[in-house]
Amino acid sequence: MSPWVIVAIIGLYFLVLIGISFFTGKDDSNEAFFMGNRKSPWYVVSFGMIGASLSGVTFISVPGWVATSQFSYMQMVLGYLVGYLVIAFVLLPIYYRINLTSIYGYLNERFGQKSYKTGAAYFLISRTIGASFRLFLVAMVLQLAVFEPLGLEVPFAAPVILTVLLIWVYTFRAGIKTIIWTDTLQTLFMLLAVFFTIYMIGAELNWSIGDIVSQVKNSKYSQVWFFDDANDKRFFWKQFLAGAFITITMTGLDQDMMQKNLSCKNLKEAQKNMLWFSAVLMFVNLVFLSLGALLYLFAQQKGIALPEKADELFPMLAVGGYLSVGVTIFFVLGLVAAAYSSADSALTALTTSFCVDFLGFENQKDVSKQKIIRRWVHVGFSVLLVVVILIFKTINNQSVIAELFTVAGYTYGPLLGMFAFGIFHKVKVKELYVPIVCVAAPLLSYALKLNSEELFNGYIIGFELLIFNGLLTYLGFWIITKKGDEKV
Repeated sequence: MSPWVIVAIIGLYFLVLIGISFFTGKDDSNEAFFMGNRKSPWYVVSFGMIGASLSGVTFISVPGWVATSQFSYMQMVLGYLVGYLVIAFVLLPIYYRINLTSIYGYLNERFGQKSYKTGAAYFLISRTIGASFRLFLVAMVLQLAVFEPLGLEVPFAAPVILTVLLIWVYTFRAGIKTIIWTDTLQTLFMLLAVFFTIYMIGAELNWSIGDIVSQVKNSKYSQVWFFDDANDKRFFWKQFLAGAFITITMTGLDQDMMQKNLSCKNLKEAQKNMLWFSAVLMFVNLVFLSLGALLYLFAQQKGIALPEKADELFPMLAVGGYLSVGVTIFFVLGLVAAAYSSADSALTALTTSFCVDFLGFENQKDVSKQKIIRRWVHVGFSVLLVVVILIFKTINNQSVIAELFTVAGYTYGPLLGMFAFGIFHKVKVKELYVPIVCVAAPLLSYALKLNSEELFNGYIIGFELLIFNGLLTYLGFWIITKKGDEKV
């Protein structure tokens, strides 16, 4: 397919998003930008959150990951369900009771300003890195499918800047109010891309739907359960527990994901959204893994050499002429939709957190001045994302989804420990030491991960690093607890 056709497809797609932004952005107040005026229909939020949760990382990395991890990712997805139940029935009631705009306001009420600022700072770091990972994939595919075929020798910074600029264009006015609706469209395109690709691979191999199911089921890639070796990164309990805690932190303690839930009309609708979303997400992840197995089976059947990096398999087959033009079109739309459905809300959440948690918007009365500041903060985080993506380009050396979960273990761990201690113990802490604890815990976790094989008789810490990090933070808060009768 001509790269100009791909450019045209992406251009038309963003015209639609900008059109949605025009209709939803007539009210550009801070209440609309931060909370969607708390009028978002739960079923629209639920469907859109599927795309935001999966993102471009899942779209490309999960299928590529199948070669080395088989379907073991489903063990983690099963853990996700437990995490979503905790969010629905423990965290959401707290957030709605306090009537929060930024969820880190809970830390201010529970412990004080230093804890509040520390928690918000960790979110800013976590989400900036996470969004950058996701947008890196889009920029990589633009370079592969557009700039290189056109013979344009442009630096990698060009697709990166273009990628972030497009997000800014359709989110700068109404923020979360726009994103609730654009995410719904983007989730639809992402799922259509996956199902259409599966269908076309089957057609290329003359397989019926039943054949596709049996071929995937009987392939070497389809093993789900790993109970034998506790030292294996795929060991069931490691992945299951990691999945549960990753969900609690990367969704329940993340302003980006919770901002969508808090835009629902009330707690009951937010809980309904979370339960339906978690059920559908499990099925969708199974479909993504099945796509991964099919991609490898297709390459094997056709004698196609595999790329060096697993993340490049799906893009290579989709845009390299190995499948139909229709697959290429849907792949481009699906990738852009998947990545942007996550990254656009991240940009809005970063702006929200900085404005509310660090600039104190909720305590200021000059609304017109706030709008100007909010827009400059929005621009500032857009520039920051570009810089972080370019840094990541220089150090990327493995599957992006593995990178994402590894980094999340370090940056979300302190949030897990802080919220857990706040919920389970009604005591105050010596706030002066909170930042020290929240820096020390990730550093100790890093040292523990490096030496885990020697310390724990061959046991290698994987994604459950997040649990160790959260536990160290929790213990640190216990140590700095104020003595006496100073209970909350």
